[in-house]
Amino acid sequence: MAEHVIKLPDVGEGVAEAELVEWHVKVGDLVREDMLLAAVMTDKATVEIPSPVHGEITWLGAEIGDVVAVGSPLIRLKVEGEAAEEPSAAEAPKTNEEPKPEPAAKAVDAVEARPAAPAAAPAAPAPKPAPANGRNHFPVRPQLAAPRAEGEKPLASPAVRLRATETGIDLRQVPGTGPAGRITHEDIDAFLARGPQAPTGARGLVRNLTVEDIKVVGLRRRIAEKMAVAKSRIPHITYVEEMDVTALEDLRAALNKQKRADQPKLTLLPFLMRAMVKAIADQPNVNAIFDDEAGVVHQYGGVHIGIATQTPGGLMVPVVRHAEARDIWNNATELARLSDAARTGTATREELSGSTITITSLGAMGGVATTPVINHPEVAIVGVNKIMVRPVWDGSQFIPRKMMNLSSSFDHRVVDGWDAAVFIQRIKTLLETPALIFVEG
Repeated sequence: MAEHVIKLPDVGEGVAEAELVEWHVKVGDLVREDMLLAAVMTDKATVEIPSPVHGEITWLGAEIGDVVAVGSPLIRLKVEGEAAEEPSAAEAPKTNEEPKPEPAAKAVDAVEARPAAPAAAPAAPAPKPAPANGRNHFPVRPQLAAPRAEGEKPLASPAVRLRATETGIDLRQVPGTGPAGRITHEDIDAFLARGPQAPTGARGLVRNLTVEDIKVVGLRRRIAEKMAVAKSRIPHITYVEEMDVTALEDLRAALNKQKRADQPKLTLLPFLMRAMVKAIADQPNVNAIFDDEAGVVHQYGGVHIGIATQTPGGLMVPVVRHAEARDIWNNATELARLSDAARTGTATREELSGSTITITSLGAMGGVATTPVINHPEVAIVGVNKIMVRPVWDGSQFIPRKMMNLSSSFDHRVVDGWDAAVFIQRIKTLLETPALIFVEG
């Protein structure tokens, strides 16, 4: 038995040193020719170090993160036959051709090159000793069957590893057809063409590599276009305010107990709609449409409130027209009718257009705060978040109160931050003291 020394090869381009970034082996491992031993990185490329011989690892000359000089001993192996040593860069035999680094550096983001025609033969290396029995002591591994054994690292170039990461492939599941079971781009292509295999690993988990192409058409495309236009054209400002709706919820519950059979169940929205009508009377600039092409803001006297409604086909906005002329019960009736029409696909074009301001609500799933997107070409949207019971300090003690946030967005070209705050504060006052909603004048 003899010792074989592998030195850090010349990685080209005048690089004098490289950082060790990965060990594929440990002391005591039996390795085969062409099996990957380590990976080093320069500022331009990642270089993998393969084994030129069969042998047993007896010494590793660096730890992960160490910077190793070109030509420094990196690995020692116990091999059969006479002692051998990898020539350093300075000792490399000279030929009439330009010296070629071994192994060749491959950029991490490069595509693995196809094998080129063999160059002129360099100086012949020392012949590999043959065992007495005439057989290789470390036979070349045949094609691997996926998956590999637990802890066994697949052999692949950095380009192949990068491609596997980008496509979500576990290389342990890919059979390698290259030397010593090395995985090539062709193996990746074959694996993708075959599709995900049945789970056979220890945990029985397999990556789902399927991709479904869904063409964006109809309502979904219209929603996408409107959202894109709204975000690209409208400079949004979002204002979030907390309010105590305990009294409002008590009133709502009492009215629902006393309602007639022909009256709908009251939700929070009809009250909010009446509060918005009163607040708009003081600030009509939020009940408007911005005409981008003409550079004109159309400010409306009538309040046409759009209600963002989730339907099986996507988000739709039916419109409650002239909310200023409706009371709580009439608002609730029209709201229920339009929401049902939107969800069943029977809403007319007129019922889905013409809003001057919009309400968006996720109901009980409404979160703590949102940043609603304005329904272009309107200039304001009022977002309702869920009601939560929280302790509130009343000056002497904490008491449980039903609290809710309004998250509202405004077109900053038309509505200043101060005006947005005044508008929401007015709505807060009306909802926290719901009797004011019913006071005329």
